[in-house]
Amino acid sequence: MSEPQPNEPTSPGRIPHGPLRPGDQVQLTDPKGRINTITLQPGKLYHSHKGSIPHDDIIGSPEGTVFRSTGGIEYLAFRPLLADYTLRMPRGAAVVYPKDAAQIIAMADIFPGARVIEAGAGSGALTCSLLRAVGEHGLVSSYERRPDFADIARANVEKFFAGPHPAWRLTVGSLEHALTENDADRVVLDMLAPWETLDAVAKALIPGGMVCAYIATTTQMSRVVEDLRAQGGFAEPYAFETMLRSWHVDGLAVRPDHRMVGHTGFLVTARRLADGVTPPARRRRPAKGAHPAPADDATPGRTTES
Repeated sequence: MSEPQPNEPTSPGRIPHGPLRPGDQVQLTDPKGRINTITLQPGKLYHSHKGSIPHDDIIGSPEGTVFRSTGGIEYLAFRPLLADYTLRMPRGAAVVYPKDAAQIIAMADIFPGARVIEAGAGSGALTCSLLRAVGEHGLVSSYERRPDFADIARANVEKFFAGPHPAWRLTVGSLEHALTENDADRVVLDMLAPWETLDAVAKALIPGGMVCAYIATTTQMSRVVEDLRAQGGFAEPYAFETMLRSWHVDGLAVRPDHRMVGHTGFLVTARRLADGVTPPARRRRPAKGAHPAPADDATPGRTTES
């Protein structure tokens, strides 16, 4: 396969390959690891307190090239990875961190060609990951209640994919009121009260499909899990979180870094049952006191744990 030439346009929905082109986003990283992101434009200059670099010097070069500024500082040039882009994109709502987006793609089994419903779109970070996973022949239907967040998400997604993505449909409105799909493979809920949408989600999902909720607090996680059980259309939910710790490696000095990306959110996943099927009774013994009896049912003089 021949590489695209610098003056060839980039198809919307595709990540650029080959030489750096006008309009590409480029990360310039200095020797201290500081990153500056620029958009290449002919005739422009990248300026810093350590000198400048003409954009024309960068255009047409392969990724991974080093450029020296007029002040003698060397900068390494790469296109941003999706993880880099999402952490630096303009924000309306908080973004889904790359470590959680990766878990959503893996644990919700988002596959090429999948039909995915997303609520809400937020700033578009998770949307980019979902679109990358389903590819041009899948479909991501995003629902966002707030028009201002929808505008930010649309701008971020189209900037990353160099135009409107052919597999994306964005609807301004709440999922439970605006949802029209009834053959979704996956539903991803990134919203304050995902339990309010479970009946609509159950109708939209095919049997064997999966719902994945991204929530911030333990009370939200508990509510989602218990309401999934009570809804009756899902198998037993699975709740978890992910910690990410980087390591310092320099010769014999090998140790964990002093900082880590700890709690960012919880994930809850559950599979959709076939219509009319009752989930098997849970046989796991509950923790003592997990489900205390109502006060009027308790035996006088005894506690519910006695």
